[in-house]
Amino acid sequence: MSADPLHSAGTPQRSKTSPPPSGLTASAIEVRRSARRRRTVSAYREGDRTIVLIPARMSEAEERRWVTVMLDKLAAQENRRTIGDGELAERARRLSAQYFDGRARPASVRWVTNQNTRWGSCTPAEGSIRLSHRLQGMPEYVVDYVLLHELAHLLVPGHGPDFWRLLEAYPRTERARGYLEGVVAAARLPQLPGARAE
Repeated sequence: MSADPLHSAGTPQRSKTSPPPSGLTASAIEVRRSARRRRTVSAYREGDRTIVLIPARMSEAEERRWVTVMLDKLAAQENRRTIGDGELAERARRLSAQYFDGRARPASVRWVTNQNTRWGSCTPAEGSIRLSHRLQGMPEYVVDYVLLHELAHLLVPGHGPDFWRLLEAYPRTERARGYLEGVVAAARLPQLPGARAE
């Protein structure tokens, strides 16, 4: 992914500004098509706009898919800067206000390094929420989903219908769950013979 707004992409054949897909925070997305660009797709931020550069031959469906992929990559890249526990707690307060009318009030929210089999945990009696450090660097909507999941446990302890009804308010629940399932599945894939470990 190129983050250089000055890289040579050729003369755009078409440029359009679109509202972001549901749940995304960028104010505008501009897609630039180039006849010189053959296979690569890149994206970068320019103020409050996101510029996505694609080959001219791409179909509308491919364009939509690649815009979503590149927005996720940019969000993950921007999220790689590790936010501290204070920022995480503030994020939880904001999400509770937005999706649960502020009813979920955690006493503490923090990153932990001892959760390798789950993404987060909640102790409702103490009001404490812990998120796995493995979430750091994942797209913001994924971290928000895990935070909301744990916040919902402050209101409904189990995973019954009332719990899942609370999470229906978050528009990217299914997408975040799919992302996390993909991460788990990828970790289970066998290494190819001769593949180098990174």
